[in-house]
Amino acid sequence: MIKSSELILNPDGSVYHLNLKPEYIANDIIFVGDPERVSKITQHFETIEFSKQKREFKTETGNYKGKRLTVQSTGIGPDNIDIVMNEIDALVNIDLNKKVLKPKHTTLNIIRIGTSGSLQAEIPVDSWVMSKYAIGLDNMLRSYLIEEHTDSELEDAFILHTNWDIRKGRPTVVSCDETLENKFYSEKFHKGFTGTVGGFYGPQGRIVRLNIQDPELNHKMDTFNYNGICITNLEMETAAIYGLGKLLGHNCLSLNAIIANRAVGEFSSNPEKTVNELIAYTLDKLVE
Repeated sequence: MIKSSELILNPDGSVYHLNLKPEYIANDIIFVGDPERVSKITQHFETIEFSKQKREFKTETGNYKGKRLTVQSTGIGPDNIDIVMNEIDALVNIDLNKKVLKPKHTTLNIIRIGTSGSLQAEIPVDSWVMSKYAIGLDNMLRSYLIEEHTDSELEDAFILHTNWDIRKGRPTVVSCDETLENKFYSEKFHKGFTGTVGGFYGPQGRIVRLNIQDPELNHKMDTFNYNGICITNLEMETAAIYGLGKLLGHNCLSLNAIIANRAVGEFSSNPEKTVNELIAYTLDKLVE
């Protein structure tokens, strides 16, 4: 039995942070960071059966072309993903009344639609990246027994190339779900190796008022190449989603609208259009 201090429930029986009960979510879930982006997706739905928001966690469930879907905002960063993935999993795989595992495991399909900045000049602003791999530079996944799901050779190559300071923790490389990769891929996408960091400023190499541990890290990531695998973009969620998805037994895929290119210093003149086109594409692929 799971202790009440380990899986906290609200007085109404909902999971603590998301404020959800099992019947409120579908088996196909779209993750977005920004709570305001939830309605930008569900505005395409024919019906919305449920809507709830607590803090940065907004959830809406409804039907799109006859398919039941949930859209869930996660907020920003791997720490938020740790909350959302564990509580979403608890809704389908734990009997919340008895606080025990259900006898049959339920696998969710989780698609992240996010914005990101490209690190490579050949991946232009307003393009899309599908994260084939992700590397977590934030160390959250190392709190779990993740090793059997990681690519240690790719991790070692990155550590060597960047002269990575191991005091920041060992980077964690995880891959997407191949079934979802094949379902969603088209020539519209660049397949990518996505860097996931735990912050927006120093962890992404931005210097405003504070010096950073390795001012050359972004350049080192730009030039990383392991058997043709290059780091394509930088954001704050994908590796955490992939790693926890592997551990919890869920299928996960991250799709990124590229709204900035840090290699050439460009920012999209119409980022909303790029995101909206990716939303429409993702919804239609989900119902195919």
